[in-house]
Amino acid sequence: MNPQTPPIEDPELAAAIAERDPRRPERPEDQLVMHLERDQLVAETSRPVPPAELSARVRAGLWALRVFVLLVSAMVIYTFFYELH
Repeated sequence: MNPQTPPIEDPELAAAIAERDPRRPERPEDQLVMHLERDQLVAETSRPVPPAELSARVRAGLWALRVFVLLVSAMVIYTFFYELH
């Protein structure tokens, strides 16, 4: 992986990428959350997050995983009660 990334021509896109960069230095406005009162912090952190936009294959995979977990859970419960006798 090359540590030098090519410059991005679009300034808005460059700013958006820099904002989400986990290696960026801390800024004073990032620390403002530490100075909120409890009710302000609760109000800010309890805002709903929109659901992720997943592809049809990913949604099908997640549903298959849910069905698998239910089947295995039923098998474990059945085996537990069968072994009680």
